[in-house]
Amino acid sequence: MSEKTPSRAAPVGREIARRSKSNLAFALSTLPRQRKEDMMTFYAFCRVIDDIADEPVDTVEERQLALDEWKHGILHGFDAPDELQAEVAELPGRYPIDPALLAEIVNGVASDLVTTRYRTYEDLLAYCYKVACVVGLVSIEIFGYKNPVCKEYAVALGYALQLTNIIRDVAEDARNGRIYLPQEDLQRFGVTEADLLEGRHTPEFEALMQCEHDRARGFFSQAASLLPKEDRRHMLAAEMMGQMYGEILEKIRQRRFQVFGPRIGLSKLRKIAILGAYTAKGLLRTV
Repeated sequence: MSEKTPSRAAPVGREIARRSKSNLAFALSTLPRQRKEDMMTFYAFCRVIDDIADEPVDTVEERQLALDEWKHGILHGFDAPDELQAEVAELPGRYPIDPALLAEIVNGVASDLVTTRYRTYEDLLAYCYKVACVVGLVSIEIFGYKNPVCKEYAVALGYALQLTNIIRDVAEDARNGRIYLPQEDLQRFGVTEADLLEGRHTPEFEALMQCEHDRARGFFSQAASLLPKEDRRHMLAAEMMGQMYGEILEKIRQRRFQVFGPRIGLSKLRKIAILGAYTAKGLLRTV
């Protein structure tokens, strides 16, 4: 597929990605210029709709309406698109991206407006699929790949990344009225919602978090086993994300799941070291 000249809205996505200071924005440095621009546009789309769902100054109805407008525009065209919407609308024409996948991401984010608890682990995975695995399925189309097994890789990695986020953000999510840890798991390990809200780091909480850690680790291992050899160069950005989030997950475990204090992450120096390692891998795989 030939790559087109960057569209007029590319700077919008780039600026949103730059301000976010996210691990994904860091990983995009491994991509060729046009694919990087398009991934920044896609990331900006994900960031903007997520911010709509989390915006406390608007009512739930107003936020739902804003998300519905995005979904309608994706599926049927925007009446008067802003710069970012115009750029997002171009992505399915540039890559084999089904617009329904973009709409599914909006559906997943919109569920946060009405769903603040998940009864079972299976219920949580259904949510993770929409907000993370589908993001992976869109991303690999922009990255480019040859082997369709890459889709299975993207789904497994999506679960791993989202579960890691949920583990890391237990305290922040609880303060915002959302508890993603399955209710059946809380009951099984004897952890109450009050424990989460009040930041009680009990042996029961630690056992619960070890269980969730093991699930996330299992998906990281599954993703590593699924990545086709011929597509490793194309998936450098995804591998880099897996490396960073895998290290964050283990850092949380090493600290005995002390997630009620400062947010646990990687230093900028560590991120630079990972970026350097994956950049070197990319160079080696082209010779």
